Amino acid sequence: MNSIGTLFRLTLFGSSHGTCIGCVVDGIPPGTVIDEAAMAQDLALRKPITGIGTPRKEDDVVEILSGVVGGRASGSPLTIIIRNANTDSSAYEKLRDVPRPGHADFTALSKYGADVDIRGGGQFSGRMTAPIVAAGTIAKKMLQDIGIKTGAYSQAIGSVLDWEERTLDDMVHIRSVSPARAADVVIGECMVEEILAVAAEGDSVGGIIKCVCENLPIGVGEPFFDTLEGEISKMIFAIPGVKGIEFGSGFAASLMRGSVHNDIFAVSGNDIVTETNHAGGILGGISSGMPLELRVCIKPTASIRKMQHSVSLAEMKKVELQIGGRHDPCIVPRAVPVVEAAVAITLVDLCMRGGFFATPRVNEPVTPRVGGPSRHG
Repeated sequence: MNSIGTLFRLTLFGSSHGTCIGCVVDGIPPGTVIDEAAMAQDLALRKPITGIGTPRKEDDVVEILSGVVGGRASGSPLTIIIRNANTDSSAYEKLRDVPRPGHADFTALSKYGADVDIRGGGQFSGRMTAPIVAAGTIAKKMLQDIGIKTGAYSQAIGSVLDWEERTLDDMVHIRSVSPARAADVVIGECMVEEILAVAAEGDSVGGIIKCVCENLPIGVGEPFFDTLEGEISKMIFAIPGVKGIEFGSGFAASLMRGSVHNDIFAVSGNDIVTETNHAGGILGGISSGMPLELRVCIKPTASIRKMQHSVSLAEMKKVELQIGGRHDPCIVPRAVPVVEAAVAITLVDLCMRGGFFATPRVNEPVTPRVGGPSRHG
């Protein structure tokens, strides 16, 4: 299925080299401001950067077909399309016989047969993340309306690591001027050098994206099967190239003792906080009120210029394959706004399910707004 979410529901459609890609977002409260300029800014962060990204030109102009009246959500499903341009499908037809290592070519052909759209990776392409970013803009605005802030940045690319604690302002401001989408200008420059060095060898590199959410109220998420980290993980693993996720201390917790990993409770004014945040803001699958912290592992780009071995499916023999076309030597910088959007979309759905957004009651009187659609709750 290409849908996710319960009360705030996202459905993707289209393919990389088809006419368009897009999404339907259902559950947006009527009256919610839909900021197309903010969508354009978020999508600009996902575009390839000259020198370290693919030369494919992606205008990513959002067209809203339904669900918006006068710049506000009408309450009906919101439909977004982004038309595909500057596509070159000539290099992909041979992949029906010789699948690319590290790609979904083989599994897609095995599952869907000869009619599968393999151009540009079809529905498995990273191109499909553009509508996620557009929907994420709406989700982030909804979270901001109830005081919740989110941010993400490149914490590691290849051997370049940034283990300093970064503020949300750093994540959101500095990454906008850093081609690597780093939270520090100097570290970002080192990341760019790493990408360029690997690209010169015809190879690729991966990295780590860190995402933080502040002011998340206590109680978001459900125990066992709809846990906060479980729902986020499902959404994150929909992003092509993701190979791992961890919350708080993550796998490092296995090296700690309980006396170290346990976050000790303390009083701060009228709030209960913890002295550390090894749990990443989640206890029992439910938000604890501390900052939600997670890290996402992005694999090296599968398409590389180096000669590789594959097999001919028709002849059932080993062959050599050199991948042509236009490909990023590192997708981490472009994935930063995607991870941020994916987390925001999940949080909005869980917050709606938990009653953290005000909803109108059936018999509640409606007071019309002057100059726009009605909004109450």
